[in-house]
Amino acid sequence: MRVISRFYAAALLAVMAIAGAGAAWAGSGQPSPWQFGFQQSATPVMDDIEWFHNDFLLWIISAITLFVLALLVIVIVRFNARAHPTPSRTTHNTLIEILWTVIPVVILLGIAIPSFKFLFVQLNTPPADLTVKVTGKQWFWSYSYPDSKFEFDSLMLKDDERQKVLDKDPKADVPRLLAVDNEMVVPVNKVVRVQVIGADVIHSFSVPSFGIKIDAIPGRLNETWFKAEREGVYYGQCSQLCGRDHAFMPIAVRVVSEQAFTAWLADAKKKYASADAPVTVAAATTACSGEVDAGSPTRTCAK
Repeated sequence: MRVISRFYAAALLAVMAIAGAGAAWAGSGQPSPWQFGFQQSATPVMDDIEWFHNDFLLWIISAITLFVLALLVIVIVRFNARAHPTPSRTTHNTLIEILWTVIPVVILLGIAIPSFKFLFVQLNTPPADLTVKVTGKQWFWSYSYPDSKFEFDSLMLKDDERQKVLDKDPKADVPRLLAVDNEMVVPVNKVVRVQVIGADVIHSFSVPSFGIKIDAIPGRLNETWFKAEREGVYYGQCSQLCGRDHAFMPIAVRVVSEQAFTAWLADAKKKYASADAPVTVAAATTACSGEVDAGSPTRTCAK
């Protein structure tokens, strides 16, 4: 039993070390090399998700796993044919049967209560300071700011375009397969309502650091929200298998100060006021019909 106790303690320490390392390796706004765990949280919703996963579920799951493992070790050591040549003929134990029924129910109820609370917070949009309509298309995103009456498309930077940016500024934040030509811009510490719809097939709008992931379905307007508490650029991707260029429609959200957002909004109204009307589904599909490869994904969709 002393050996088992030591093994239990060592396993628990290993779980704690892995959990701590995961938090340390997690990137802010985008994946990090050798990342283990969530990206760093930037919203209250993601704070809840991280607490629920790392500080609540992880300990429950670890305790259950180690308890079952300890029972298996005890059975192997004490009740093998050599140590216990005369097996017990007991077939029922009322107390044990009650315990292994009641205890899992209590654990599941303990998990369900905070789950329902967090789901309510995620799906109940508070009064919004800004609304952005996001349309998933084959294979890029369109962002509309209905209060300001302008819309623009956001397409992934090809490798040559990304290299041009790096040539001008070697320290520029343009991660491969994540950087885009036109970012979605929002103010910090403001509630942003995100209305999501698909123009052709089902897409999925997902930004890990915000804790949001919602399907973009043709003919159905879904809604989510976030409140970014730190400035920076936060990346996501379409998380639905939407077609050939599924891997090449990233999401980039730039969170700026309120003053910077006001300035950007004024420039955006002028920049996109004379832009061509958004392409139709058929036109977008035709424009994106060229060959594609991982080294230089297609970015010829008409705007």
